[in-house]
Parts: sequence; structure tokens; C-alpha cells
Amino acid sequence: MSFQIPEHVRPVRERVRAFIEQRVYPAEASLEEPGEEGRATLRRLMQEAKDAGLWALGHPKEIGGQGMPFLDYVYVNEVIGRSEYAQVCLGTHSLQDSIMLNLYASPEWRDRYLQPLVAGEVFPSFGMTEPEVAGSDPTQLQTRAVLDGDDWVINGRKWFTTGAKNAAYTTVMCRTEDDDTPDHSAFSMIVVPTDTPGYNIVRETPVMGMLGGHCEVAYEDVRVPRANLLGPRGHGFLIAQQRLGPGRIFHCMRWLGQAQRAFDLMCERANSRMAFGTTLGEKQQVQVMIFETAAEIQASRLLTLQAAHKMDSGDPARVEIGIIKVVGASMLHNAIDRAIQVHGAAGVTSDTPLERMYRHARFARIYDGPDEVHRATVARLLLREYKRGNGWDFGLR
Repeated sequence: MSFQIPEHVRPVRERVRAFIEQRVYPAEASLEEPGEEGRATLRRLMQEAKDAGLWALGHPKEIGGQGMPFLDYVYVNEVIGRSEYAQVCLGTHSLQDSIMLNLYASPEWRDRYLQPLVAGEVFPSFGMTEPEVAGSDPTQLQTRAVLDGDDWVINGRKWFTTGAKNAAYTTVMCRTEDDDTPDHSAFSMIVVPTDTPGYNIVRETPVMGMLGGHCEVAYEDVRVPRANLLGPRGHGFLIAQQRLGPGRIFHCMRWLGQAQRAFDLMCERANSRMAFGTTLGEKQQVQVMIFETAAEIQASRLLTLQAAHKMDSGDPARVEIGIIKVVGASMLHNAIDRAIQVHGAAGVTSDTPLERMYRHARFARIYDGPDEVHRATVARLLLREYKRGNGWDFGLR
């Protein structure tokens, strides 16, 4: 395997980078606006991406995407990560949801949502986390769905259903089996249109001073047809893992894009800012920060690409994905934190993107599984191999 960007990927990756730097960066302030100005700017950028041939690169061709292979798209996703808005502007935000629908949805829901989803005409949302139970242990989820004739009736409460206020539907993880069923076979995914009676958005949860579309949703006797079940009954955890595995690699690659942007800003500041007769870059303590950031970015990048190669070969790469989730989140925080430090007071203002990036970086250690869970899972998997007498030779992994 090679960690170099493949030659055939470089042209499209460069076009995506140029689009983000030339079109998305200047529009970020407008995109942050919650009203019509932000929505109009987003619609304009989405159309510009389509016109430039950069829309829905990673979606399969049979559902309206451009069919870029997984490993090729991994390298492009690294560039997409440089702006939090680029996913939506380029139509990649719905990739995990469109693949879920493509694999598991009934013909009715495929016809209703799939092509509009890939085209950016409707938006998805995913409801798993609940306020009353630990999100790190999804077997505790309390939201239930029971069959009443040909309908599922859903009751419960979810939060951090990102994008629910603008979504056409939410895929809800809920318990559909009785209490005697083993937990990992007791949950299912059900598609719930957001205009269904009883689907009530309680609030948009403020997160670290931002309103990022993370909604708390109450399900009060929400009734949807039996056909809204996504995949086989009781397969919710399996479907979730199929969604989260590649998703975590995409997250980590986007974090690398954010870290690259922070690193660029830090180095440019170090070369231009004068203090006590020399540039900041000539100060040894700043040089240490630049060295440590470069080393952490490169180490995280190689770990992530190795995990992606392993997953592309058909291996679930559970150890590798668990490692990159923890290492990548730490790397992201450190890169942005050091960039802020080099910028001084300017780094904590909205004059640079760093203060907003820093707040998002703190989320990374929690969503898609907190660090502690990934550390424990990886340790158990490694110890299990030693108990079996296999050991763990890093040179062969």
C-alpha cells in the first residue's frame, strides 16, 4: 500500500481544494447566519458545485452520485474537511444516509427519498442519542416502537438529532423487541418523516455557545407504516455499525483537513508576526509547537489511511478505527489549540476561523463514541488476540 495521493485522484482533489478555498471560505460568515441569507448562500454554493462537476462525488452512480471509489474519496474528504460547511456545499453530507437507504429501504422510501437526497433537494437526520441514558451504551436506549396492525407506534425522546429542523425524515433507532430479547438483537431502524403527527421538535440545543442544528425531539405516539422499517427487524445495531465504520474514517479525514487549515494559519502567523525584534517563528517555543503539530498530523494521517486501506480490503478494522478515533480527536484539538496560542488574542476572536473550529474540535472526543469507550474496546480486542495465542504483530497488521 502507498500513502501517496494516487495520481488519478490529484486533479479532482485539487479542484475540490480550490473550490473550498475560493468559494466556501469567503462565504463562511454568511453561511453562519441562521436566516434566509445563510440559506440563499448555501443554495448558491450547492449549485456552483454541481456546475463544476464536484457534487456528490462519493455517492454510488446508481443513485445519482459520481461513484468515486471509497479509497479515492477518502483522500478528497481530507480536503472537504477544511471547512465545516463544505460537506453540504458539495453534497457529501448525506452519503452515509443515502447508502443506508440504498441498502435497506423499502422500494417506497427509496423512490421517495433516495434521488432527492443525493441531489440535495431534501436533507436527512439520524436519531439515536437520548438525554436520559448514556449515549456510550446504546443498549440502554428507551425509545420504543410497537406494532399496532400495520403501523409502528413510536414513543420516546431523542436529542442531538442534527439537522432535524430542516430534514425531510429522521432514521430512528428504537427498541422493537421484548425485554427478553438480547439487547444487540432488540433494536431496529425506522424511517420517520418529520411531518408525521407526534414528531415534535422540543428545542435546538445550544452547544458551547452555538446553535448547530442539534435538536431534541419528542416522539409522542408517532404512527408510521410497517414498511418504514429499515432493513430486517432487530438489525439496528448491525446497520448502525455499517454506517459508523466508514463514517469514522470520513470524520478522521475531515479532522485532518481542519488540522491542516489550523497548521497553515499557525505557520503563516509565525512567519509574519514580530515580537521582541524577531518573528514568532524564530522563537524556540513556537518552533516546538510547529514540530509537535506536524508530527501529530502526519502520524494521525498515516494511521487513518492504513485503517481505510484495511477496511477497503473487506476487514472491519475495528482496532484501527478505534485507534484513529481517539488519536485523531486529540490531534485535532492540539493542532487548533496551538494555532490559537500562536495567534494570541486574535485567535479567540471571530477574526479567524480558529475559535469556532476549537469548539467543534471538543465535540470530536464525544460523538461517534467517547474516547474512553474506544480505548476500552481496542484494549479488549488486543488482549483477546493474546489470549488466543495470536499476539499482535504490528508489522503484519
